[in-house]
Amino acid sequence: MAEQLEVKELDQVVVRFSGDSGDGMQLAGNIFSTVSATVGNSISTFPDYPADIRAPQGSLTGVSGFQVHIGASKVYTPGDECDVLVAMNAAALKTQYRYAKPNATIIIDTDSFGESDLKKAAFETQDYLGEMGIDPDRVIQCPITTIVKEALADTGMDNKAMLKCRNMFALGLVCWLFSRDLDLVANFLREKFAKKPAIAEANIKVIQAGYDYGHNTHSSATNVYRIESKEKTPGRYMDITGNKATAYGFIAAAEKAGLKLYLGSYPITPATDVLHELSKHKSLGVTTVQCEDEIAGCASSLGAAFAGALAVTSTSGPGICLKSEAMNLAVIMELPIVVLDVQRGGPATGLPTKSEQTDLLQVLFGRNGESPMPVLAATSPTDCFDAAFQASKIALEHMTPVCLLTDAYVANGSGAFKLPDLSKMDAINPPYVPEELKGKWTPYMRAEKGTRYWAVPGRQGFEHILGGLEKDDKTGAISTNPENHDLMTRKRQAKINNIQVPDLEVVGDVDDAQLLIVGFGGTYGHLHAAMDEMRAAGKKVALAHFKFINPLPKNTAEVLKKYPKVVVAEQNMGQLAAWLRMKVDNFVPAQYNEVKGQPFKVNELVAAFNKIIG
Repeated sequence: MAEQLEVKELDQVVVRFSGDSGDGMQLAGNIFSTVSATVGNSISTFPDYPADIRAPQGSLTGVSGFQVHIGASKVYTPGDECDVLVAMNAAALKTQYRYAKPNATIIIDTDSFGESDLKKAAFETQDYLGEMGIDPDRVIQCPITTIVKEALADTGMDNKAMLKCRNMFALGLVCWLFSRDLDLVANFLREKFAKKPAIAEANIKVIQAGYDYGHNTHSSATNVYRIESKEKTPGRYMDITGNKATAYGFIAAAEKAGLKLYLGSYPITPATDVLHELSKHKSLGVTTVQCEDEIAGCASSLGAAFAGALAVTSTSGPGICLKSEAMNLAVIMELPIVVLDVQRGGPATGLPTKSEQTDLLQVLFGRNGESPMPVLAATSPTDCFDAAFQASKIALEHMTPVCLLTDAYVANGSGAFKLPDLSKMDAINPPYVPEELKGKWTPYMRAEKGTRYWAVPGRQGFEHILGGLEKDDKTGAISTNPENHDLMTRKRQAKINNIQVPDLEVVGDVDDAQLLIVGFGGTYGHLHAAMDEMRAAGKKVALAHFKFINPLPKNTAEVLKKYPKVVVAEQNMGQLAAWLRMKVDNFVPAQYNEVKGQPFKVNELVAAFNKIIG
């Protein structure tokens, strides 16, 4: 009988699963992160998959990865480097080892390191570990394929079906390494494969085999580990991706407003999952239409808004280019739609599966004429829920199109999400035209704060026409009067300026920071982690992160001018910095810019920020 290993407690750990696109690394990573969230750990995940439809098996370009950071207390990023690397084939080891810490534990399937596998992965010798300078004592070299076939020999499954279970063996081994309860994993699989119980049981059997392999051989490891949550807030939790949280935020907003939810969309990476998720919820009053193109998706949403629905259209950067004309039509018609832009690498088709923040100036200015539009940016996968809700509230209460920015990193990443109490969420009150204005009302008559009244079709006495030509402020008829156009332009701008958004919050050394870090959207976790690391080293640092970008919070100038040095860090060439310089007099910040299609690395941020402090 194997000796009982000591169970050591860790504060945090980073695990990276990697293999061919068909090896199920995303599923293995999702299960491990879900189980970790279930036991109360804080998690942050990063799916990193290729843009190829299906790259050749074993090729360097076809490697798919999934990284998860698990912590006993709050974790903000998926981690710069991993403590455990699962490499299911030679190509995965070759491409993913760069993300491993020098002392990381590496799990490989030795059955996938044959001569042809090594050749495809551009290894020059059979000694692949020596060629990469990897200490064999840190490598769990396991014939995963062979063991999986033996474990499933009596199931009647064919060879191809057996090989699809290899990812579960690796998951079982990782579950042993971090003392995870296999019952939680089994419950997840039985629910996922409820209509295919034989598949579920086969996967559970393989997971047990992986767990037993670790337990019986100790797998070159000296200890097993446990990560106990230090801060547990009671409530119901789920592991949720940013795209799913976004979909739920729209559903919640429609419920609070008492409206039907309409999504007009055209499939595009990485936004398509929002369409997929909302299409499942017809019972909640959700209508989804997969349109023939991006223009139709936005135009149909505009029609739904005119008809009285909470209207949404979803896309990524290339789709925003195509939707811009219909978005501009929504500006002049003053109709409430939410345009979701899940940003990816560009320009053009660019990097479809990678993440950037390069659409900010496009959504602020990418339309003809003076066409102001509120812009929000979600800060994390779980914040996507609140950001979608707030974007919907602004659109409905101020009768305006709103652009919600997420990005591939937060959209595909996940976190532990505490299910909200809908009864405690903000009310949403659209400015419906009151009945007493019947006979007096015209289409551009305005309520308080300059918001145009909403007259939903079907109300007798409030029939009207809207369109893309400028209208007279008083009558709603087409007008080319110069003074009227100037007046309407200013009223549309004033309506946006009058939107009340929360003050910009500063965290860290609020009163005496040497350096203020500024960012927006999905970089929040990395910038916060960099601030924490610098403060732990004795530096005085603070962070101000923008969620509301247009209009800016009222205290923006006060915050930005309070500190001796400011750096704006973003995944573009300086778009937020340019917007802030435009809106805040005499603001000249330092800048940190990357356009790599990958999340920031905290250690690189810290090094750059320390240089700025001097």
